[in-house]
Amino acid sequence: MNKLSIRGILGAVIAAFRKRTGRIDMRPIFVRALSEEERQALRAGLRSSLAFTVRRCQILLTSAEEHLKPRGIAERLRCSDQCVRDAIRGFNREGLACLQEKSHAPHHTGAALDSVGLERLREIVHTSPRALGQEASVWTLEQLAEVCLEEGLTGELVSDETIRRSLRKLNIAWSRAKKWIQSPDEQYAAKKSAETG
Repeated sequence: MNKLSIRGILGAVIAAFRKRTGRIDMRPIFVRALSEEERQALRAGLRSSLAFTVRRCQILLTSAEEHLKPRGIAERLRCSDQCVRDAIRGFNREGLACLQEKSHAPHHTGAALDSVGLERLREIVHTSPRALGQEASVWTLEQLAEVCLEEGLTGELVSDETIRRSLRKLNIAWSRAKKWIQSPDEQYAAKKSAETG
């Protein structure tokens, strides 16, 4: 995309936002006034071994001492404008707690299978794959995921790891689950004992 098309798209987005909300707030943000303890903690944070903490301290001190807009701070520290805005908003909201990097994991991961689905999964694992239309005689996690989808236990095809976690909730170790399967051959037990001696 060239600059003109990006400006056109951005202009259309801003116009739509103004129309919907009646205004658009594009004021630059600054860090709130620092107490002496906060200023000392930010200066101490400049010597941290964690790059995240050092960068946040640089941003916050520059904003407080030089009153630069986020873009000016970003150019000086060679980071993105959004990084600067995130640091300032975080400090204004949380105080010094914003100097600790937060987890990037989702805040809530819903269970793929409810309690009824988990019990049905337990039944499926104890059933031969062939009885449910599979060609293999031993379950794979992928096959279990496909069967869960076919039976309506999940709304979409889930990953192998999701099935593994679901089995773990049932206190079923996956390596153990594979050993439960029996052959459709009626003489399977006799043949197996003869081979293993």
